[in-house]
Amino acid sequence: MSNEKCKLPDGSFKRAKKGYEEIHVPAPKQKPVADGESVPISDLPAWAQEAFTVQKLNRVQSKLYPIAIGTDEPILLCVPTGAGKTNVAVLTILNELSKHRNEETGEFDLDAFKCIYIAPMKALVQEMVGNFTARLKVFGVKVGELTGDSQMTKQQIAETQLIVTTPEKWDVITRKQTDTSYTNLVRLIIIDAIHLLHDERGPVLESIVSRTIRRMEQTSEYVRLVGLSATLPNYQDVATFLRVDEKKGLFYFDASYRPCGLQQQFIGVTEKKAIKRYQITNEVCYEKVLDQAGKNQTLVSVHSRTIPICRVLGLTISLKPRFFPQLKRNLQERPLLQQRRKVSTPARNRKPVQTFFKLTKYAV
Repeated sequence: MSNEKCKLPDGSFKRAKKGYEEIHVPAPKQKPVADGESVPISDLPAWAQEAFTVQKLNRVQSKLYPIAIGTDEPILLCVPTGAGKTNVAVLTILNELSKHRNEETGEFDLDAFKCIYIAPMKALVQEMVGNFTARLKVFGVKVGELTGDSQMTKQQIAETQLIVTTPEKWDVITRKQTDTSYTNLVRLIIIDAIHLLHDERGPVLESIVSRTIRRMEQTSEYVRLVGLSATLPNYQDVATFLRVDEKKGLFYFDASYRPCGLQQQFIGVTEKKAIKRYQITNEVCYEKVLDQAGKNQTLVSVHSRTIPICRVLGLTISLKPRFFPQLKRNLQERPLLQQRRKVSTPARNRKPVQTFFKLTKYAV
């Protein structure tokens, strides 16, 4: 909390209280949308307009539109959450479809290409499969889910044009050199959450990108790489790794492009004694939850799965039971929580409580 090198945005302030400190960061001001900045859907080719349900692209998507559709430039997009990365992915898929469309008949050669969408989690894979299926079925594009829990036969893969998968699964498939019949047809790879390169799963993504680039150099068959990220501080280094031209395919948008402003509060517990530090952490958590009660939805995250839910929920109930009479009654009726109350965690298995946490609030 005393890092002099850290520069906070304008309007930030610090409050020192007994046992802890607070740093408040206001929501950044959104930049006004200029006239003509948004591209209407009617500017897209007539056949491609059916993939969208909105009347116009937002300003982020509008800036990528000339590069996403109409060129094969690799792209790295860094934009806040909720700013429309999925529509950018759809634009690149439509661009690939346009290469295999017969202008006279309007039909697509669906056996001539494949697109890969790599999502970080299985739950997100399922969500994106439903999204893409609803939007691309009008073109006859089949979307398939390929994860550790959902397998696809060779025939299903051959009949699928868009495969949504996880990094680990696609890494395993591209390692096999015996059967490259469908991997040779891949012309577009979209990597969501490319910032996971810095995570423990980073080597998997690095292997996928490196293997794709090496294959392009060996076979002279171009594969377009599109990286999507919400938070990426060293975006220039990642752009170099993806072979992105910084003047054409690199797009970075700060928090002012966020569709919904985000206020942030950083709270650091300064108490040195462990018991008091734990008590202060619980009290601060309760006060912050109570401030939002009845106003906004609240999500409380703990740092470990080993923390029983009754300990987290029982925190607020034990402090102010009159605010949660129904919740207290429901907890008492649940046998699972009653059982967890009786089981004590051995001292050697206990994990230290994280005493620094971040509170964020959406500004409406």
